[in-house]
Amino acid sequence: MAGEEVPGTVKRPAELYETPDAKKAKTDNEPKINPLTEREYSDRYYEILQKRQKLPAWEARKEFLKLIKRNQTVVLVGETGSGKTTQLPQFLLEAGYHMQGDKSKGIACTQPRRVAAMSVAQRVADELDTFLGAHVGYLIRFEDKTSPETILKFLTDGMLLREAMTDPLLTKYSVIILDEAHERTLATDVLFGLIKEVMRRRPDLKLVVMSATMDAQKMQGYFDNAPLLNIPGRTHPVEIFYTSEPERDYLEAAMRTVVQIHNSEPEGDILLFLTGEEEIEQACRQLRKESSRNPENGELVAVPLYSSLPPLQQQRIFEPPPGPRFPGGPPGRKVVVATNIAETSITIDGIVYVVDPGFAKQKVYNPRIRVESLLVSPVSKASAAQRAGRAGRTRPGKCFRLYTEKAFTTELAEQTYPEILRSNLGVVVLTLKKLGIDDLVHFDFLDPPAPETMMRALEMLNFLNHLNDDGDLTDAGDQAAEFPLDPQLAKMLIDSPKFKCSNEMLSISAMLSVPNVFVRPKEFGKEADDAKGRFTHLDGDHLTLLNVFHAYKQYLTEGADPTQFCFDNYINARSMKSAENVREQLKRTMERLNLQMLSTDFRDKEYYPNIRRCLVAGYFMQVAHLEKSNHYLTVRDNQVVALHPSTGITHKPEWVLYHEFVLTSKNFIRTVTQVRGEWLLEIAPSYYDVRNFPKSEARNQLERLQAGKSKPQQPQHQ
Repeated sequence: MAGEEVPGTVKRPAELYETPDAKKAKTDNEPKINPLTEREYSDRYYEILQKRQKLPAWEARKEFLKLIKRNQTVVLVGETGSGKTTQLPQFLLEAGYHMQGDKSKGIACTQPRRVAAMSVAQRVADELDTFLGAHVGYLIRFEDKTSPETILKFLTDGMLLREAMTDPLLTKYSVIILDEAHERTLATDVLFGLIKEVMRRRPDLKLVVMSATMDAQKMQGYFDNAPLLNIPGRTHPVEIFYTSEPERDYLEAAMRTVVQIHNSEPEGDILLFLTGEEEIEQACRQLRKESSRNPENGELVAVPLYSSLPPLQQQRIFEPPPGPRFPGGPPGRKVVVATNIAETSITIDGIVYVVDPGFAKQKVYNPRIRVESLLVSPVSKASAAQRAGRAGRTRPGKCFRLYTEKAFTTELAEQTYPEILRSNLGVVVLTLKKLGIDDLVHFDFLDPPAPETMMRALEMLNFLNHLNDDGDLTDAGDQAAEFPLDPQLAKMLIDSPKFKCSNEMLSISAMLSVPNVFVRPKEFGKEADDAKGRFTHLDGDHLTLLNVFHAYKQYLTEGADPTQFCFDNYINARSMKSAENVREQLKRTMERLNLQMLSTDFRDKEYYPNIRRCLVAGYFMQVAHLEKSNHYLTVRDNQVVALHPSTGITHKPEWVLYHEFVLTSKNFIRTVTQVRGEWLLEIAPSYYDVRNFPKSEARNQLERLQAGKSKPQQPQHQ
């Protein structure tokens, strides 16, 4: 916890916040002592309080508290910027809803995104005049900023699901707020069904479902006709412009539009929506160059915003725009380049212009060929409306949509398709089984997933030995559910002691759980490739990642500056720091499950083959075979794929295992390591029962291997 210790136990704020009139700024009647910290309120508290009182959510306070008093569930629709996320949890705290009898419990507020959980928790801690991590904290995957004192907890929906595994009735909490419900993430949809069931058994548990745009009637119906409260946003009119022709390259068009706004429109900040970290960083670099080319137009400061940015850098989006470069010159302007996080999760004041290319990364899943991939897809009309609304927060604004009006009306879906209908459900099924929910068919989903998707998930977990043939959780499945990881990665870690490579597998799993560690700026492409070449392992990319992690750790133990090492080697320092943290947490989980930490001697010729065998133990369902026609076919599903250009493998091995399937101009497999046919039969015999395989060269080769009549193999790198 930053700063000094906060003394004292938590008192029941209901008694101390009893004057609703204390909403005027500093008055004589207002309590001067903060009931949480038992200290006088700071001046900053009163400054923030004046801003809070102007929020639309403040006006809805009485009505909200009246509804929550009379009902177990309240559905609340509030436009982005209405203050619902920061204010409503505080209203519940002030009204004493964290107390049940004389017992202090917690108020949980879920967010679909890590960035939102962190920034909202920081803001609410400031508003309550307390330290982040004391009475207000956040909990996200691989980072816990809470303490025993925490009574207001902002956490990702996935983390609340994980808490439910050890505490199925969520007894720690007296109120649960599901925020941004319109995003319909996988975890939020599972929480809907779960909390609905918990509330039947816990009449004392209150639920608030909050959303910016949502099919509110559907929600009300699902929660037994819960009452609806509508909070209007602070919105000014927004003028919307479309392109006359479709744009060929949306990134180039976005850059052009931002520069035109900067050069010709009155002052006001710009918000540009792009799809991911690489695109955003590239755009920021280009915009900074543009700014230096035209010094007479005022400074243009490009600020990125995406989920893997560290909190300090995320805060830069709230900084004021720069002043004039010279006395009497035009004022500077800030352009925030963000993913769809900025659609609803985070509100940035001062935005007057929005540039919307109309795309976002979405998960898509095809259960027939077992392929899940992130695809850049058109946004829904609801998302487009949210994006445009960002421009009207402080004054009338303008939204530039980089697509035609006809495309908007005819090609965009009304609402975002729920994630549960386009995802691999392996994690969901494992979670529900761990929660003791065996009847998955009758689980009360708001939108039930397709039976085929559910069957694929059960089949996958059965092959991984996480579920037995009756569909019950095995001991390995019980252990796998303890890891905040994909079931295949968890299987790899659980089996790693058998292959004497637990330490190495921890490092590889951590590296696979963080954003890409290799940085490749366009202007330094050759240098970056040469740097990567120094770490490349001929047998595969998983081993390359391991080499990078080992080199980084060695640098640290020698007391050198890790940021210098990362800069010199074109490596993302943030990702490496994050990988260290993730590895530490996964190691704690392994120790808790009594999984041994073993390593093969580095000088042993089996060091790398053992690691590759262990990769097969988790990812045997993600293998491709090189056909005589010189292209790869995925095993069992016979999809034609190509090795991703980023791979370090320079030859074409007969069998390769891959971490992910990438759909772009063609089907690529990324993060690839070469394996051997014999290992597949030895490690996953039930999956590699060739009688179930379609006709293919892979099947013929496996049959030959099985019969022990395999032709002499080409020498392979061991």
